[in-house]
Amino acid sequence: MKIVVMKFGGTSVESPASIARTAEIVEGRRAGGLSPVVVVSAMAKVTDQLLAAAATAERGDRTGALAISSRLRNRHLDAVSALLKEQAVGTIHAWMEEQFQALDDLLRGLAAVQELTPRTMDLVASYGERLSSRMVGEFYAQCGLNGTHIDARTCIVTDAEHGKATPLEDKIERQLRFTVLPLVEQGQVPVLGGFIGATETGITTTLGRGGSDYTGALIGRGLNAHAIEIWTDVNGIMTTDPRVCPEALRVKTISFEEAAELAYFGAKVLHPATILPAVQKNIPVWVLNSKDPANHGTQITAIASHSRTPFKSIAIKRKLTIIDVVASRMLMTHGYLRAIFEVFDRHKCVVDMVSTSEVSVSLTVDSNERLPAIAADLSQLADVKYEGQKALICMVGENIRGQHGIAAQVFSAIRHVNVRMISQGASEINMSFMIEEEDVEEAVRSLHRHFFRDPDPEIFDVTARDALAGVSATSMKS
Repeated sequence: MKIVVMKFGGTSVESPASIARTAEIVEGRRAGGLSPVVVVSAMAKVTDQLLAAAATAERGDRTGALAISSRLRNRHLDAVSALLKEQAVGTIHAWMEEQFQALDDLLRGLAAVQELTPRTMDLVASYGERLSSRMVGEFYAQCGLNGTHIDARTCIVTDAEHGKATPLEDKIERQLRFTVLPLVEQGQVPVLGGFIGATETGITTTLGRGGSDYTGALIGRGLNAHAIEIWTDVNGIMTTDPRVCPEALRVKTISFEEAAELAYFGAKVLHPATILPAVQKNIPVWVLNSKDPANHGTQITAIASHSRTPFKSIAIKRKLTIIDVVASRMLMTHGYLRAIFEVFDRHKCVVDMVSTSEVSVSLTVDSNERLPAIAADLSQLADVKYEGQKALICMVGENIRGQHGIAAQVFSAIRHVNVRMISQGASEINMSFMIEEEDVEEAVRSLHRHFFRDPDPEIFDVTARDALAGVSATSMKS
């Protein structure tokens, strides 16, 4: 039995037509001899709206919060009516009404006390996946796919760090083998919501935004899956963001290590935590497009094929801030760096890059409302200043290891751009640097032109680019 875990993102289940398309994809996997386990996100934008409802209630605006909930209720009820046959609609409508009644009661309570705790935020945010997974499971059952809905909170066991809970992988594996595996062995297609879990005492948690990818990988690990498929609305991992650089190419194959670097440094197609569970069991991960299922997407494996092109992809991370900590007498003092990082730890603020000189430490972080408090704490140790509106460019590729002259090529390609910080990762597969946010798109286009002028066709999909070039040439002749 070859289990394939198929995670469908919010845009893949955003409408009845999209959900029907996922059913065709799942049926194709079954026809190919695979046993699917399906993980779904909330319908597109639903989690954002749920969080907006909670924030509105916290301000005491009960009417506004309930209005958001009402719109979500109508959207889900309409989707059920479009998807399911008449005899099933009444049952699911009644169940959904119960869920929205519970949500509305929760919002009324929030509006009364005007206090939104992380635990309550997780509970509100969980409704999107709970609703979509039940709806998709019922539709798959109707389609003859033997769809069976499973509440992910019975399988994804986590700690109690609300907002970004840590999965307890051994307990998850035990629950999956008890709850999900028997259904797969019976030929059923389990459907679970991503992003959500629960503590050992049953309190609802979430894995953080984008956590449905992570759920898929955890389930793949726990079931020793043959493959994990992340279905989204793009044709896999690209050489850079095609909205910035229309000449971006699809990457056919990439290593786990390269994909993890890209995900961490801003590539939106994959959640950063997705890779680790797959690496632990050496399970290949595919990134695919539910709107173009014939496309081969990107395969992520333990060891990728050698590429004559030094870099695989260029990632962008925007809205960053550089913090400079200057203390000429204390920089080399024992415990000084630890004291600096303890400040960031207290504020739960992740540091992206670090650079040191004789008298200062420079760090980059996501711009957020905690920066003044972080700067105030750091000022107890040294002089502090910070600059916002920065962007990080991260260039990733295993083929840069040991190559001479790569840095010279990179900075020659962007010699017209002021570089603020430079870092080469300890992994030796990425080069990162910080520039002004207003310069980032021009810099990426320049880098892409230089390094992907002659891409390796074994690694990159050049056919789409060549076809576009052919169309352009024909248009010019006519």
